[in-house]
Amino acid sequence: MTAEYHRLGDYIREVNVRNRELKVTDPMGINIDKHFMPSVANVIGTDLSTYKLVSKNQFACNLMHVGRDEKTPMAIQTDDNPFIVSPAYFVFEVTKTDELLPKYLMMWFCRKEFDRNAWFYTDADVRGGLGKEALMDMQLPVPSIERQREIVSEYETLTRRIRLNNQMIEKLEATAQALYHKTFVAGIDKQNLPDGWHLAKLGNVCKLVDEKISLADIKESVYISTENMLKDKKGIVISTNKPEEGKGTRFLIDDVLVSNTRPYFKKIWRATFDGASSNDVLCFRAIEPFNASILYYTLVQDVFFDYVMAGSNGVKMPRGEKDWIMKYPLAIPPIHNIVQYQGLTNNLRKQNVCRKQENIKLTEFQSLLLAKMGQ
Repeated sequence: MTAEYHRLGDYIREVNVRNRELKVTDPMGINIDKHFMPSVANVIGTDLSTYKLVSKNQFACNLMHVGRDEKTPMAIQTDDNPFIVSPAYFVFEVTKTDELLPKYLMMWFCRKEFDRNAWFYTDADVRGGLGKEALMDMQLPVPSIERQREIVSEYETLTRRIRLNNQMIEKLEATAQALYHKTFVAGIDKQNLPDGWHLAKLGNVCKLVDEKISLADIKESVYISTENMLKDKKGIVISTNKPEEGKGTRFLIDDVLVSNTRPYFKKIWRATFDGASSNDVLCFRAIEPFNASILYYTLVQDVFFDYVMAGSNGVKMPRGEKDWIMKYPLAIPPIHNIVQYQGLTNNLRKQNVCRKQENIKLTEFQSLLLAKMGQ
């Protein structure tokens, strides 16, 4: 049975508690994925007593840029300790918790349909602000409290599994990097290399792939651009937008893709499927006996991105210079070291890929669950 829709304003009220006693000094912001994060604003000299306190199960949102971003930055406070947000934020809480669960409401806010609906409510300002009353007038389904608990429980089960997978992925990644450092970095003096080692350049152990493929011939889900590559070596998210014309670079499983725009973002991914990348993404392919594992962990090092930036062109939008990149200096070990490292990391790699693939499926299940809330 379809739940009856109700006006949001009938279930929430504004909260306006200020940080008068200055008990909290670290303000929080809200990212585009609807989570609280440490604020990046410079608050030196700012009167933090005007900032708003947000307590457990209360919400905060930035209503000023909804039209511009086509998303409503909104998050729920789940911690026992209050924190502060900008005085420009709208803070509110659920008044009828016996009829509407705060966590259920947050799930509703996470729906793509909610963001699209909020966009239609925005004003004519260049930033597309969403008024408080417009938010209050939006509608949502309110099923029985028992059904809400079931929905929230299902969603949180998926969330916990994703979180556990991410923790294990980080541990596997750290282990592989530690092995790389121990094998290829620790104690290696490039001026006095151990027996069997030799100096080389990146271009000696891999090539830049330049094979092109029509973007019209590939699925959207296997298209990689700098937009769907994540900062700080976090890999990728599945693309939801692909040009229908033009060509991309054809990449294969185990190729290493690096965003060539703003190298300081450190966007890198070792391919887990075949596909095509945009012209802003460089595709590296290992040349035997060098292998994909060693190539990836060579390029994922901070020192590599620092090197790319040192030779980049442009100020506002720096881009790596290909000839400079392929001259990146390396110390190459004997073949038995390479084979040994590959054997040690193969199992780590398989576990890592399996958990990442599972997370993609779990995220899809979450999206399906959110979509069914409106049915």
